[in-house]
Amino acid sequence: QVQLVESGGGLVQPGGSLRLSCAASGSIFRIDVMGWYRQAPGKQRELVATITSGGSTNYANSVKGRFTISRDSANNTVYLQMHNLKPEDTAVYYCNADVVRRDNGPTFRYWGQGTQVTVSS
Repeated sequence: QVQLVESGGGLVQPGGSLRLSCAASGSIFRIDVMGWYRQAPGKQRELVATITSGGSTNYANSVKGRFTISRDSANNTVYLQMHNLKPEDTAVYYCNADVVRRDNGPTFRYWGQGTQVTVSS
């Protein structure tokens, strides 16, 4: 089995910064894409950012220039550095990972439990 554990959420004032972390553990041969999604109350879960094993990144337009995704592949960890936070960034943030559990095996997507980010004065 594979587990993803997020940390770093909290309450921050508009214009502030937070750094989220997500560590994957368990039966892992390789992790391909890792990413962050978020879900605000009453809304669908949406993509925030993704990063491939080669370091290629993709961002939602709403966070470009403010958020940076990075990863430590040796430790199966993905980060989301968030700057200039806005009230509309308030949501539960979820990480995911596309995991291969054995050589030439299939890819499975795993999700973390979510961490709350609240931007409010």
